[in-house]
Amino acid sequence: MRVKEVAEMVGISVRTLHHYDEIGLLIPDETSEAGYRIYSQQNLAMLQQILFFRELGFPLKQIKEIVTDPAFDRLEALRLHEQMLLDKRQRLEKLLETIRKTISHAKGEMAMSAKDQFAGFDFGRNPYEQEARERWGDEAIDASDKKLNQLKQNGGMAQFQEEMNELYRKLAEVRGEDPASEEAQSAIGQWYRMLNNMGSYSLDAFKGLGQMYVDDERFTKTIDAFGAGLAQFMRDAMAIYADSNK
Repeated sequence: MRVKEVAEMVGISVRTLHHYDEIGLLIPDETSEAGYRIYSQQNLAMLQQILFFRELGFPLKQIKEIVTDPAFDRLEALRLHEQMLLDKRQRLEKLLETIRKTISHAKGEMAMSAKDQFAGFDFGRNPYEQEARERWGDEAIDASDKKLNQLKQNGGMAQFQEEMNELYRKLAEVRGEDPASEEAQSAIGQWYRMLNNMGSYSLDAFKGLGQMYVDDERFTKTIDAFGAGLAQFMRDAMAIYADSNK
């Protein structure tokens, strides 16, 4: 199948498939004489695997490390995906039930305790993290979890989220400027430091993350909610910041 056919069948953009090829994540088995990418059944099977990982929140860099590992077992991964999605469905069902009860409570149809209002919420654990660690590992998880836990223990999560949203708004205000401008670089520098308060980002990783803001439609949609074109502006500003601070 050609790239356009695959994109239409799967429901992703041609640009996304091109990006997967460029970073060595999904390289088509053939290229036609005219230069068209030709995807085999094996390529489609790998694409399905990649999209399962994406659905569960794995970053592209980690997906590539997983699927290119000589020890990678596709069947084992599919079974783990199944369990992860079943766990996710169970959590969503609990949240849906909480929503239904809250609606009834708001209508005066039933009483609801304070505890019942938060049934299904669980920000303190990742139900498939340990199993993923055992199979594929991820040192960044430890650093990120440690900092998240410190924020939670200190009651600082709400404040951190507001600070992050405020910085998004600040960046949105300058998105019409040159991303290399002093104002834009000052704001994106704040973004770099803020991210490193939650994880561990090298300048190269920071630049790659900016590219993901554009390549991954979910990132783009979330970021552009603060202002149309913000994701692309941040991508450009992050690349300039990373290159100029090496």
